[in-house]
Amino acid sequence: QVHLVESGGGLVQPGESLRLSCATSGSISVIDATGWDRQGPGDQRELVATITKDGTTNYADSVKGRFTISGDAKKMVYLQMNNLIPEATGVYYCAAQVKTIARYTIWGQGTRVTVSS
Repeated sequence: QVHLVESGGGLVQPGESLRLSCATSGSISVIDATGWDRQGPGDQRELVATITKDGTTNYADSVKGRFTISGDAKKMVYLQMNNLIPEATGVYYCAAQVKTIARYTIWGQGTRVTVSS
């Protein structure tokens, strides 16, 4: 079993920065990639960024150039969010893609980010 715990959310003004953290525990050897999904008010959950176990990163077009994902996909992953805009508001979920006899995704409990003046 893999467990994910997010931290770092909060209330910021447009243009400011935040860094989210995701700590993994449990059977981390089965993790292939870890990333962040966002669910805005009334929206579906969407991919923000991922990092694979070999360090390959992927970003949603809407955050390229402003967000950076880093860390070790099996241990601790960070999401540095710069120049935040109100549309970034939502709950950010850490998501681990795991492979055992099947592939599936595990999410943490989420951390709320609010960008508002």
